[in-house]
This record gives sequence, structure tokens and C-alpha cells, in this order.
Amino acid sequence: MSWMLSCYFMLSKDQKNLENLLARRFTGILFRCYDKRLMMNDIKEKPVKIIPLVGSDHILSDNPFEEESKPVTKNVDNISESPFIGIIGECFLPYLYIYIESLDRNLYDLMERFVSDARRDLEKEVDVSIKAQGVLPSCADLFLFYKKSLIQCNELSNGPSMLALANTFQKHLKEYASKVLQANLPKIYSGSGSLSVTNITKDLRDLSSAAGIIQNFLREGDTARFTKLEIGKICCILTTAEYCLETTQQLEVKLKEKIDPTLKDKINLAQEQDIFHNVMSNSIQLLVQDLELACEPALSAMSRIQWQNVEAVVDHSGYVTAISSHLKTSVPFIKDNLSASRKYFTQFCVKFANSFIPKFIQNIYKCKPVSTVGAEQLLLDTHMLKTVLLDLPSIGSRVNRTAPASFTKVVVKGMTHGEMILKVVMAPTEPAESFVDKFLKLLPESDIQEFQKILEMKGLKAAERNHLMSLFRPYHISSSYVSKTSTSSPKHDSSSIRKLNNLIKKNFVAGPPE
Repeated sequence: MSWMLSCYFMLSKDQKNLENLLARRFTGILFRCYDKRLMMNDIKEKPVKIIPLVGSDHILSDNPFEEESKPVTKNVDNISESPFIGIIGECFLPYLYIYIESLDRNLYDLMERFVSDARRDLEKEVDVSIKAQGVLPSCADLFLFYKKSLIQCNELSNGPSMLALANTFQKHLKEYASKVLQANLPKIYSGSGSLSVTNITKDLRDLSSAAGIIQNFLREGDTARFTKLEIGKICCILTTAEYCLETTQQLEVKLKEKIDPTLKDKINLAQEQDIFHNVMSNSIQLLVQDLELACEPALSAMSRIQWQNVEAVVDHSGYVTAISSHLKTSVPFIKDNLSASRKYFTQFCVKFANSFIPKFIQNIYKCKPVSTVGAEQLLLDTHMLKTVLLDLPSIGSRVNRTAPASFTKVVVKGMTHGEMILKVVMAPTEPAESFVDKFLKLLPESDIQEFQKILEMKGLKAAERNHLMSLFRPYHISSSYVSKTSTSSPKHDSSSIRKLNNLIKKNFVAGPPE
């Protein structure tokens, strides 16, 4: 059967020319009568129309009928309605499944080559950043093969065979996403990020200065991170997945244009698009986690400083310098590798801010007890980190660009919350009512758990904490009641009142019980 299809592909153009020639030369009246498409008694003579065959664009130069130069007549005004159109191609329609199976085998072989090529290309040390700015060459080859197959199938049939072709496309898109893209994403792991209790005790005993503690924790808290080659690999996979996502959307549109209208609703590549989108999300998350690993030792050092012993405020603490250094080293390289996908670099910055800032605030709560001077130092450090984070999208760039509004909003909201926490910690607890009012004013969306954490940071005695908690608790209960009543449905309230009125009227009409 395969040789039949091969012959058909080679002769497909001649076949169309032959069908057009037959449609111009003959009316096909016998076919119409035989197929019962037109009864003999309904046939009427149509005016003769002279159509020259010589020099026609529809006939190849080696057409066997080209030697007849005299004009001929035809009785069919519209060639597309002639029974000769498609009469040869219809013979091959029952066997087009062989063509689809052949494409499936070819795509399987291509996928095996793509897997080996991707592994080789992504492991190259040279031109990592340049390579990562584009996409893997295999994805362009894959969609070029898809395009040629779609054109070829459209010449044969736009019915069930094209639907089978679409299913084959979907199958290998999933394989490409899993075998070529997802499988080549490096795995993240932490090395010696955890510190032993013995080392911590030794550090606190031997080192008297906060700077010495920070340096020691940063040295022992190093974590196993991605190499530059692995970062470039992740960025390359991200940009390739983006290309595949956009091209798959275009492929779906083209399939719906070409296929028979009755089968159009069966074309749906949403699942494949979701798979490529997941690959992109995984890639961004790996970049975020790697940068978080770089900052974890500094955050650990921050929470282990003896903040109640800080006697003077300096420009900024050592852990701020460490975090800023990691950001200035890592982010520009990622930005260069994602220069072809700026919107996904912005997503990376937003996701990092959404992940890093809550962890930073959690470590603020671990800084207990803290003196007023220590809280001032933490407030200054928080403001410094806020400035560094706001500059994250343009860090290391020669041109200072304005950060996207979505990113700025996340950083300002999160870091301002940290600043307000420290301002409450710095506030005196006497009079107690003023302290509670200040908390409610600076942190209006906070709850009783956060209020308790702030009291623990101040290092208050149990009696003082209980007194302040008793003063705050009524505000907490009233705010909870207001939030619940504000979310109640007016329709439900009106229905309750209506039921009560009906009950009163019923009792009034019935009169008092005997």
C-alpha cells in the first residue's frame, strides 16, 4: 500500500491537471446519471462555452493532451462541480491511514534525534549566553516538518485523515515537551546549608562582634547552586518552551482553517499549550529557588545576631551586603540569557520578590529579643534591601530603566509591611493603650498572632504581654465581627426580615391562643 501512496504523491499534480482537463472536456453526464445525482429527464442543454486549452495555466508542458490545439467545448460552467474533480484522489482515501502511520514513524525517529541533539547542545560550554537567547534548533525543525505534513495532507484530504494528523501532532508535541525540554531541566538541591547546634554555640561563644558571626555563618552556610552553564540551560529551555507555546497556538488556528468544517470543533491543542506553559513555569521557579538558596545563609545569619546587644547604628549590616552581592552577581546573567523573553524575566523578578520578602519578614520575627537600637538597625537594613529589590529588574544594566509597575507594587507593599513591624517594635509600651493604637494604625490588616510576635520581639515579661493582649483582644474581636457582617448577603438579611414580618402578621391575624 505504501508504494501506492508514493506514486500518488509523485503524480498528485498531474492528477489534478488531468481532472481539470477532463472537467473542461466532458460534462460528466454519465457519472451524474449513474450516481443518481441528476436524473436524465432533468438534464437541459446549456449554452456552449469555448475554452482554449492551449496555453492554459492548468496544464503542464508534458501533459499528453497538449498536442491538441483546437478549441473544445464544455457544458459545465463551474469546474469545481464537475464529477471528474477528485475522482482519482478518492481512490486513495481509504488508504491514507498508511500515510499517517508513516508520518508517526518519521516523527518518532526525529524525536530520538532531537533528544540527543538537545543533550549535546545544552552541554556546550561555549557561547552559552548567546545560545540561550534563542531557542533549540530542534523546535524549528519540528514545526517545519509539521507545516510540510499539513500542506501535504491538505492536498490529499481535509476530512478524518487530517483529524488523525492533528492527533499525531499532539502526541509528539507532548513527547517533545517531556523528553527534550522537561527532561533537560537541572535538578535543584541544597548542600551544606544546615548548620549544627555545636557550631552555632561555638560561634556565639568565640565571636563577640555581630560582623564576625555573619561572616562565619555565610562561610559555613554555602549551598550547592546551579552553575552558569545550568542557568543558561534553564533559560534556553524557557525560551524554547515559549516559542513552542506560541507556535502551537498558530498550529491550532491553521488546522481549524484547513480541516473540514464539520470536524473543526474536534481540533483542540489546549492541553499541549498547558504543558509548554508548565515547562516555562518550572524553569522560572528553578531560577527563583536558586537565587533564594544564595540568600538563605545571609537570612540565617540575620536571625542569629544578638540584636539586644547592638549599641550603635551603622550604614547597613553584613547580611545586607551579602544579599545585595548575590543579586548583583546572579540577576544580570539571567537577564542577559532572557533578553529574547523580557516578559518572562519580569515574571522571574516578581516571583522572586513574592517568595523572598515573606521569608525576610519571617526572619525579622526571629530577631528576638531586640533592643530599640537593634530595631533601628533592622529598620535601616530593611530600607536598604527595599532599595536594592526595587532596582532588581535593571541591576547591572548600563541603562537605568523604570521597573514594571507590577513588580514595584509587590516590593513596596511587602517591604513596607516589614518597616511598619519594626516601627511598632521601636514604640514604647507605656502607655499601653497608645502602643495598641499605634499597632492598629501602622498594621491595620494584621491579626492577634502578629501582635503576639511583636510582643515577643520586644522581650516583654509574661505579665506585660498578657496585659497588652487583653487590651488588643477586643479590637481583634470587633474587627472580626465587622469583617463577617460586611461579607453577609443583603439579600439574605432582607429575606430574614421578611420572614419575621410574615410571622408577626400571622400571629396578629390568628389572634391570641385560647
